[in-house]
Amino acid sequence: MEPDAVAGAARELLLAALEDLSQQQLKRFRHKLRDAPLDGRSIPWGRLENANAMDLAEELINFYGPEPALDVARKTLKRADVRNVAARLKEQRLQRLGPSSSALLSVSEYKKKYREHVLRQHAKVKERNARSVKITKRFTKLLIAPESAVPEHPAQEPAEEPERERARRSDTHTFNRLFRRDEEGQRPLTVVLQGPAGIGKTMAAKKILYDWAAGKLYHGQVDFAFFMPCRELLERPGTCSLADLILDQCPDRSAPVRQMLAQSERLLFILDGVDELPALGSAETAPCIDPFEVGSAAGVLGGLLSKVLLPEARLLVTTRGAAPGKLQGRLCSPQCAEVRGFSDKDKKKYFYKFFQDEWRAERAYRFVKENETLFSLCFVPFVCWIVCTVLRQQLELGQDLSRTSKTTTSVYLLFISSVLRSAPAADGRRVQDELRKLSRLAREGVLRRRAQFSEKDLERLELRGSKVQTLFLSRKELPGVLETEVTYQFMDQSFQEFFAALSYLLEDEGAPRAPLGGVGALLRGDAELRCHLALTIRFLFGLLSAERMQDIERHFGCTVSERVKQDVLRWVQDQGQDCPRRVTEGTEKTQVLQGAEEPEEEEGEELNYPLELLYCLYETQEDAFVCQALRGLPELALERVHLSRMDLAVLSYCIRCCPAGQALRLVSCRLAAAQEKKKKSLMKRLQGSLGGSSSQATIRKPLGSPLRPLCEAMMDQQCGLNSLTLSHCKLPDLVCRDLSEALREAPALTELGLVCNSLSEAGLRVLSEGLAWPQCRVQTLRVQQPGLQEALQYVVGVLQHSPALTTLDLSGCQLSGPMVTYLCAALQYPGCRLQTLSLTSVDLSEQSLQALRALGTAKPGLVITHPMLDSHPEPPKGFNSTL
Repeated sequence: MEPDAVAGAARELLLAALEDLSQQQLKRFRHKLRDAPLDGRSIPWGRLENANAMDLAEELINFYGPEPALDVARKTLKRADVRNVAARLKEQRLQRLGPSSSALLSVSEYKKKYREHVLRQHAKVKERNARSVKITKRFTKLLIAPESAVPEHPAQEPAEEPERERARRSDTHTFNRLFRRDEEGQRPLTVVLQGPAGIGKTMAAKKILYDWAAGKLYHGQVDFAFFMPCRELLERPGTCSLADLILDQCPDRSAPVRQMLAQSERLLFILDGVDELPALGSAETAPCIDPFEVGSAAGVLGGLLSKVLLPEARLLVTTRGAAPGKLQGRLCSPQCAEVRGFSDKDKKKYFYKFFQDEWRAERAYRFVKENETLFSLCFVPFVCWIVCTVLRQQLELGQDLSRTSKTTTSVYLLFISSVLRSAPAADGRRVQDELRKLSRLAREGVLRRRAQFSEKDLERLELRGSKVQTLFLSRKELPGVLETEVTYQFMDQSFQEFFAALSYLLEDEGAPRAPLGGVGALLRGDAELRCHLALTIRFLFGLLSAERMQDIERHFGCTVSERVKQDVLRWVQDQGQDCPRRVTEGTEKTQVLQGAEEPEEEEGEELNYPLELLYCLYETQEDAFVCQALRGLPELALERVHLSRMDLAVLSYCIRCCPAGQALRLVSCRLAAAQEKKKKSLMKRLQGSLGGSSSQATIRKPLGSPLRPLCEAMMDQQCGLNSLTLSHCKLPDLVCRDLSEALREAPALTELGLVCNSLSEAGLRVLSEGLAWPQCRVQTLRVQQPGLQEALQYVVGVLQHSPALTTLDLSGCQLSGPMVTYLCAALQYPGCRLQTLSLTSVDLSEQSLQALRALGTAKPGLVITHPMLDSHPEPPKGFNSTL
């Protein structure tokens, strides 16, 4: 029977049954209907209180659906003690409709039905161009690194370091491991997938849901899994309960929700984009504590996150920010995993899946592979999709592929201009005007945290039916209370943020300022929004380069004002007034003199904020602008950052452009793992090269270390970096060779600090070779390597040959008697130019102290700093001895 026929028959059956009731029985039926909810849902009393038989029949059909309404009515009639009418309704229903196809099922029966529904609903995903593709065909595996991939105690010796768990490709085995038990046998109930915009978190989350429904994941552990898109739910009109959100995902309204919730430990909730949740503090964000409690969507999602709602349920949440403070305060013992995007191998697979034409795929991939910067950007799946889309259009039109740009911003800009060119011709002036209005809509949404826009929003800005609306906005229909509600949203959240950034450059010079303020309001706004606005600000920087501004004028015919660029430059320079100070104070406060512990991160402190600022500067690709901006940031200090290959590329570019007098300090940072797999063979190669073999037949150029990009930047002749400090960074010995080469050629480096980096004797030896090089300009050297007494002989040996070294700080080192004797001999060498020797917190025997006193007498111009010596003046201004 057709659905409309079923609804009509159910309406007639209900009306006939209810019209048989007396007024007293009808009144009792209404009260019992209110007090007997189906799976936690009941019709509001306001709709029942004065309802007649016809009204009640309509309410039952609309609220529960045709056949479930008959079940509810029959059970309520029995509870109202009108059993003869209930029996007659059952008999008539069987005659008219036959056996019920959607009668209430048990949980065990409903599981199969729900899984089949999920498989149907999520078998295909929409691409940004609205084309639907099978998720199994489009999904390309990503690299996912669990929290254990970053050691918790990086200060320990190599022998004590646990084996690191490498990033794994996101297959079913990796997804299953997300909820694996720890060493104590405890299984995490909350897993956080974090990563930047476009990295593939949402696609991975949908693939997890699909694989669960296909029986590949969490077999025997999860009975029901639900996908909760936070941004969409937050913009859902009205109030709701968790039970409502669950029913919305079920194939019908007859789901046994109450029984499902009774076994909450067998439920999985996938919350996509939790960084969109508003900050705690308002009544709207008060977490719900009962699954049938009606409240705001923010309250329901917040209750799940904080585990006050269904504490035994499993949560898989995705977020852009790397555990931002506001999210961290809501989560209960989360297990974090980092989504790192495509490996190089998976990039190639994606190209071949996208093009489906081997010749075009090979040509496009080969071009991108040869463009090192563009190839590195393609680790982000969404950027990879944009690059492929642009390249496909260029190949179809026979255009030169070299026109493809190199930064994320330029790739987005090229994509948008390509889309506009491929669309049917339209008046240029009208498109310019539409672009301004679309960008304004994007800005309003970003600043007010809105992703969905109504038809009234589009009509207000005269965008409804426009060319840009059809190209960049997708239409979506949502079931409303009275009628279907139509909403619009950008094809991807990152596009909304790009257009929001573009809006600041498309403003007419003479036009009145938008109600939401100019670029100053964006940059100097509430710190609470900083994480939310990070990508918008990064795009803004990218659009400010001279080349991008010319592209905007060429593609869109819009003249861009230089005023925005100057406002942004002033803002960056203002950051130097507090950003370095905040990081430095945190370091001084938490580090100990001996260096046995690493700094602890204070809750809520954005220690990686300077790195985000460097990403913004990198996006400009304008050397002069970066150099000028960094003049306001004389010290770049990064603490407790796991530096990926892209992070190091960004940092290296900024260092290459930095002005004279710049300082860089990396404290407790981790470097991206080297590309090589066979660690033993690498170490043998390194040991062999450190051994000094001169045979050209056996010498091979060693593979670069993770720090190679930074070292190459330091050697650039325009680099003004004069101070480099590496503290608690657990550097592999391979770094020493690259650093040694940089010391020989760095044009401005005069200070070097190495603190508790677990370098070996071989590493210090090759590093000392660079320090002793005639062209090395290092004047101040600070080495703190506890436990490597004899290895310090290589550092001390530098004193005899270095033409520039005037200050040596060995604070915190362990110096034996023979080492002190060797040190005194080196200091008396005729070529030694050292003027200051600092031995703070170094335990020295009486014999060693006497040798140093004798040295002080023999070289009165040498200042030796030690508590037990007579001459220990204040350390040089600006030097933090705790490092």
